[in-house]
Amino acid sequence: MKVILLQDIKSVGKKGDIVEASDGYARNFLLPKKMAKEASAANVNQAKKDQETAAHRAAQKKDEATVLAAQIEKVTVKLKVRVGENGKMFGSVASKDVAEALIKQTQLEGVDRRKIELKTPVKGLGVYTAVAKLHPEIAAEFKVEIEAE
Repeated sequence: MKVILLQDIKSVGKKGDIVEASDGYARNFLLPKKMAKEASAANVNQAKKDQETAAHRAAQKKDEATVLAAQIEKVTVKLKVRVGENGKMFGSVASKDVAEALIKQTQLEGVDRRKIELKTPVKGLGVYTAVAKLHPEIAAEFKVEIEAE
């Protein structure tokens, strides 16, 4: 029996896929639990339209991420930290601090704080490189300048 999956099912397929399932599995498990619907002509056409709109949305998100990456790569984020007498930093600079400074200084929307990573740990004053992962395929590198307060 052909069914259209309404959610991801391990070892069967992903949401929106049209798969062939055994009659018993489809009637007794997939259909009653609303994990799939029967692949009638109307349902198949609707599923194809849904896949097209999902692909279109994904392409739009990728384009937006590309534009945002171009803007972020031009930026140098400046952070001021407290420094002791001999030039050692008090505390540390985490990727969360860099993310907050980036958002505050650039006013860019669409930057997720959890997707920003420092390439090397910040151990003192100077210029470091950070990476913002904006999309599974797109990442933007930018500079982080650590200055004494």
